Amino acid sequence: MQTPKKIAITGSGLVGSLLAIYLQKKGHQVDVFDRRPDIRTMEFSGRSINLAMSTRGWKALETIGIDAPIKEIAIPMDKRAIHTPNKPVYFQYYGKEGEAIYSISRGILNKKMIDLAEEAGVNFVFNSKVWDVSLSDAIIYTGETEKGEWEAHPYDIVFGADGAFSRIRHKMQRRSMFNYSQHFLKTGYKELSIPANPDGTHKLNDNSLHIWPRGEFMLIALPNLDGSFTCTLFMPIEGEISFEGLDTEEKLEAFFIKHFEDAVDVIPDLIKDFFKNPTSSLVTIKCEPWSYWDKVALIGDAAHAIVPFYGQGMNAGFEDITVLNELIEKYGDDWHTIFNEYEASRKPNTDAIAELSYRNFVEMSSKTADENFLLRKKIEKHFSDKHPEKWMPLYSRVTFSEHPYSEALRVGDFQKEIMDEIMKMENIKEKWDSEEIENAILEKLSK
Repeated sequence: MQTPKKIAITGSGLVGSLLAIYLQKKGHQVDVFDRRPDIRTMEFSGRSINLAMSTRGWKALETIGIDAPIKEIAIPMDKRAIHTPNKPVYFQYYGKEGEAIYSISRGILNKKMIDLAEEAGVNFVFNSKVWDVSLSDAIIYTGETEKGEWEAHPYDIVFGADGAFSRIRHKMQRRSMFNYSQHFLKTGYKELSIPANPDGTHKLNDNSLHIWPRGEFMLIALPNLDGSFTCTLFMPIEGEISFEGLDTEEKLEAFFIKHFEDAVDVIPDLIKDFFKNPTSSLVTIKCEPWSYWDKVALIGDAAHAIVPFYGQGMNAGFEDITVLNELIEKYGDDWHTIFNEYEASRKPNTDAIAELSYRNFVEMSSKTADENFLLRKKIEKHFSDKHPEKWMPLYSRVTFSEHPYSEALRVGDFQKEIMDEIMKMENIKEKWDSEEIENAILEKLSK
């Protein structure tokens, strides 16, 4: 058991809310500050990407005993549904039978997490703008405006869970020897929606993550409990084919008819949603150190924002909490060691998932419709099914295991080298499931 402390968390998002539950249940007094109003009283913003909960996320929820109520608001997706022009929809299963990622509305999940945190005894302070923090003595300062009067709130520990553009990290960045980088993709995103059928059923297969891969751009759709789908259009912000270029209703309609013809009929509010919802940017953020003086620490996107193409942003943030909790149980009141080992453990892995997430955009937008890529995945799955102890596909290693992300990156690169050679073999399409291919992979693994 730890000595109870007074702890502040900035940010009432998914990671901040879950961290608050963990710390409150360990006997600490936890206050969560958020500059926004209570999300439970707000309409959705129109700038969301549905979440894909996988093994790492579920572990964090199971450990603290809140997985059951979250599963009630989640829909399992065991496959991709690939929509290619002038061809039938193709289904590509994610893993073994019974393995699935779970679609959850970000807004619905966030509301539920705040409810569960309040039930645990956490105090939320909404409409409270945190402008600054004293890193040496864990005092946060709130006020109506950045230039106005501030109120001081002293704590024993402060956690910055306030997202990619964290105010807590902003203060850290002003210190010497703080390393920070941010990289924006030239690709942005916009939320669209497929409503339910009149009887409440889904217009598309409801246990699939639907992808319309088109190279430089793509459309995805994830199911919701009410029969709708949350869609996200990813495309360049500027250029010949871009959000910038779709500046009239006529251009938008022509673009969708040309590139997403089978989606047009199921998105009745396309024009309204497209011009109402904002075009949002995608950023990767890396930094170090993650803590100062055993008083202030970063967690989740505040420490390591990533692009969403592996569906691991939330899962990585929840795994931060899993690791932090294990270190708390191991070291008790030794917060110095807890914070040092937390960063040492997580930083290489969050850097790795940032790289993997960036790479997966290419896979989702281009390769999922490529015949050679599909054959490659079929060979991998066939070999993995026969030799599960020797080969776990990269996607499964990231999504359906607790193996470190850094290991997934390293092993994935090694497996890619092997498969690059296998795909060069003569008549690979005819003998993809033969003993010759199996033995060739085994030989390369033994080297």
